[in-house]
Amino acid sequence: MIELFYAAPALLILALGVYATFARDAFAACAGYLAYGLLLTVAWVQLGGVDVALTEAAIGGGLTGVLLVRACAKLPAKDSGLRADGAGAPIRWLAALAAIGVSTALAYAVLALPVPAATLAPEALANLAATGVGNPITAVLLAYRAMDTMLEAIVLLLALIGIWSLAPDRAWGGRPGPGYEADPHGILAFIARVLPPIGLVVGIYIFWVGADQPGGKFQGATIVAAMWLLTMMAGLTDAPPVSRRLLRLLLVSGPLVFVAIGAYGAFAAGAFLGYPEGLAKPLIIVIEIALMPSLALTLALMLAGAPQRSAAT
Repeated sequence: MIELFYAAPALLILALGVYATFARDAFAACAGYLAYGLLLTVAWVQLGGVDVALTEAAIGGGLTGVLLVRACAKLPAKDSGLRADGAGAPIRWLAALAAIGVSTALAYAVLALPVPAATLAPEALANLAATGVGNPITAVLLAYRAMDTMLEAIVLLLALIGIWSLAPDRAWGGRPGPGYEADPHGILAFIARVLPPIGLVVGIYIFWVGADQPGGKFQGATIVAAMWLLTMMAGLTDAPPVSRRLLRLLLVSGPLVFVAIGAYGAFAAGAFLGYPEGLAKPLIIVIEIALMPSLALTLALMLAGAPQRSAAT
């Protein structure tokens, strides 16, 4: 029975992966990908990786899935079908062969690992007390591999700038995405009034407990961003003009604080992003507090898209 409990999601994940890859309709492939992400979340929970499960639900299945659905909606009707024949067939078959080759190499690499596999987990746990945080995932992300985490935040910001660069000249500096209108007495407006206060509390809670329990800035920021997007879709709020200075300051403040603390570590601890003894946890919390609003704004504005309207619209 236990084996079936673990095997069923694994088989469904494999089936959905195949379906999303070979589906002929673009929207059907996107829907399959969303379900694929949700099942991966379940699989990570079964494996005890709650932090990874939260990230997969928020970023992997949620944010990426919505981006794919929006991209699919912008495709012309004649291009919404993914055909395996015609002029694109050779490229599709080459892509399939490349994917099979990469998958085979990854499978071989995993199966060829020694048993037991080499791991740094004991060393990471042994030095966990020096970071002051109780969540090993937070320690890994903001102490052991803080450079990677800092670069991830910067890459998201650069991705947003890339999206903004797609705006037509007439709309540059204006408001991203379309202006939404909804029935003020409809169900969407009702949900957009009731759910965001609850979502904000949940998002801030998940963010705050991330230092010692599963959670953190990325997961919390995604929930906050989703609440903001909900109010925009209901027509209760509008996206700010991308030329607004306060908006740009909030977007860059998180990465700038991260870099500043890294530079302080080079002076006080002898290494960039090093933490002086006894100050690791306070500095980690400062980084997370600074990154939370930056990430929430970045994720929401990425989904809103490139500027399409003037600032006065």
